[in-house]
Amino acid sequence: MIEEQVTKLLKLTVDKKASDLHLRVPSPPVLRIDGALVPQEDLPPVTVEDVEKVFEHITTPEQRNTFLNELELDFAYSIAGLARFRVSVMKQRNTISIAFRVVPFRVLTIDELGLPQICKELILKPRGLILVTGPTGSGKSTTMAAMVNHLNENESRNVITIEDPIEYLHGNKKCLIAQRDLGDDTRSFHIALVHALRHDPDVIVVGEMRDLETITTAIRAAETGHLVLGTLHTTDAPQTVDRIIDIFPHGQQQQIRLQLSQVMEAILSQTLLPRIGGGRIGAFEIMLATPAVRNLIREQKTFELHSIMQLNSKDGMQTLDSALASLLRAGIITKEEALMKSSSPERLNKLLQLPHRSS
Repeated sequence: MIEEQVTKLLKLTVDKKASDLHLRVPSPPVLRIDGALVPQEDLPPVTVEDVEKVFEHITTPEQRNTFLNELELDFAYSIAGLARFRVSVMKQRNTISIAFRVVPFRVLTIDELGLPQICKELILKPRGLILVTGPTGSGKSTTMAAMVNHLNENESRNVITIEDPIEYLHGNKKCLIAQRDLGDDTRSFHIALVHALRHDPDVIVVGEMRDLETITTAIRAAETGHLVLGTLHTTDAPQTVDRIIDIFPHGQQQQIRLQLSQVMEAILSQTLLPRIGGGRIGAFEIMLATPAVRNLIREQKTFELHSIMQLNSKDGMQTLDSALASLLRAGIITKEEALMKSSSPERLNKLLQLPHRSS
């Protein structure tokens, strides 16, 4: 009975093209559709008993034990022929709250997702550090999966991913791919990264660069000839550089600036916006590690990075504000949404007042 109810709810989520399903007492099930929360008012409110039964059904005894000890749990759940789901469980007001994020079985391509074409070049680089950044729910995992898929179809490389949890499943095409799940396959990003380096990798994908040890090892891996992809919860390229450097003790920061300036290949910062007429679209800030960019990182002048990106659009760079302005001029998004997502609404307004020049 409970299996049927869970399948029905998750099928509703997929059928309505929702990105997420929330089960939280005492609301009815809530779907996130095109970025907006939509309560399913025709369904009864979720009770404590309901959510406990769902939790019991979708978890293993080991997962339940982890939740009992830590009061949080992240894992992947699949329904054959429907989709995979990234599941997050937490306690609220002494009841269980469950969020399901839809992860399609098929990895969409860079072109299908409308990602910047530079993604194809970046993922084929032999070494260096590529960071995909943005707030939670902005599509970072989807972007990285599309890039790995492009590599898998075009080059023969040994790829190791470290994820929390594994979302998109990659079969071996031209690449040999190992996917490690935090919790089931490894205890931490840092430990997994250290051991990945002993496993003859060409490419390492780090689901989240969240601590000093992981960032240190990722930079070292890029220095020693590996291509490293990682994510951070930052909103633009200058903030990303500053966040990485600031995590280190003051006495090490100049050395890290130097190392980062040498290994950095690109920072892609993304955000998702509602399309006029339905659906969502990504806006991307693209910073490529040109000699000028490397110099600014080294010289502690990250505040000048936006100017470099604006002046070098012909090389494939763009600021988030110029990406938002382009989507706005094309009539794809509203000005209200663009200003909400901009890190500098004043700068975006100035950009919109300038005559448009095609690069």
